[in-house]
Amino acid sequence: MRNPVGISMKKDEIIIRISEKAAHDETIECLNKKIPALKKLYKTEKTPICVTGKILKNKEIEEIKKIITDEINVNVTFDSPKVLGLHGIRKVFEREVETSETKFYKGSLRSGQKIEFEGSLVILGDLNGGAEAIAGENIVILGYLRGLAHAGAKGNKKAIIAANEIDCPQLRIANIVKEIEKGQLEEQYKFAYVNDNNEIILE
Repeated sequence: MRNPVGISMKKDEIIIRISEKAAHDETIECLNKKIPALKKLYKTEKTPICVTGKILKNKEIEEIKKIITDEINVNVTFDSPKVLGLHGIRKVFEREVETSETKFYKGSLRSGQKIEFEGSLVILGDLNGGAEAIAGENIVILGYLRGLAHAGAKGNKKAIIAANEIDCPQLRIANIVKEIEKGQLEEQYKFAYVNDNNEIILE
């Protein structure tokens, strides 16, 4: 990639923008090359740095932050969710999810249990009422979905939720929430996705 990392200055912060198409190794290589020039800006001031652009995994965030702070004593923030969940979303991202890193959970989740993963989640059992499954990409449940399922939790509207049967009061995909009326649950739904109107559709 020609320039995976761009640096610009605003009035009260420095912006490091990472291209959404940049591979992580390209990003790290380019950032290391630009650190000396960036370091020169900090001889007389401590303007905070904001890293934005590409959706980042937690370990990528930590690596980028370490590269910067090892050389510069500065506050670094990320305009990219550090945690999964609806409140962790600061902007909407989209990426293909036909292939993704997948975690398999053997067994059912009971009330009070919670599982989170940055890729796709496959639950080999039921997600019972009061339990939560939160995934950065897809959620597939081989049993009943009665608890809270939040797919695409970092903002990916292309994520899907699939189950043997969807029987829950609410679904979440990206930053979109769908309340399901009791009357709707008389039909047997197995699949949920976001359409072009930013609505969650049940099939």
